[in-house]
Amino acid sequence: MSRSVTVSDESKSVYDELKLGKKYKFIIYKLSEDKTQVVTDEASTEGEYAAFLKKLPENECRYAVYDFEYEAEGEEGKRSKLVLFTWSPESACVKDKMIFASSKDSLKDALSGVATEVQGTDFSEVDYESVLDKVTRVH
Repeated sequence: MSRSVTVSDESKSVYDELKLGKKYKFIIYKLSEDKTQVVTDEASTEGEYAAFLKKLPENECRYAVYDFEYEAEGEEGKRSKLVLFTWSPESACVKDKMIFASSKDSLKDALSGVATEVQGTDFSEVDYESVLDKVTRVH
C-alpha cells in the first residue's frame, strides 16, 4: 500500500492555466482508477463559490484548487489567493481517505503558488466564511 501517488502532467498543465492564464476559476482532482495518479476530474470557468461547493461529492474524496477572491478589510479592491482543498468527507471509504491523506504532499509539491490549504470533512468546514477566515489570516 505504500505505492507513491504521482500527479499527472495534464493535472499540472491545467493548474498552470488556472494560475498563470486565469483560464479557470477552479479545478477538481481525483485519483485515477488504479489509484496511482492524481488526475483532473473537472476544470471550470464558473466563478461562483456556491457552484464550486456543489461539485464536491458527498461521499468521495477530492482535491481542488479554487481561485478565491475576496474584499480585503481596510484595503481598496479585491484580492485573490489560490486555495488547495483536501475534501475527505466522513462518509468516504476509509482506504480512499488514507490514500488522499498520504498523497497530498505530492500534489502540493506539484502545484507551486498555493497560498492556503483547507481540509474539509463536511461542508461547514469549507463554507465561504470559514475559508475567508483562513485566507485572510495568511499573510
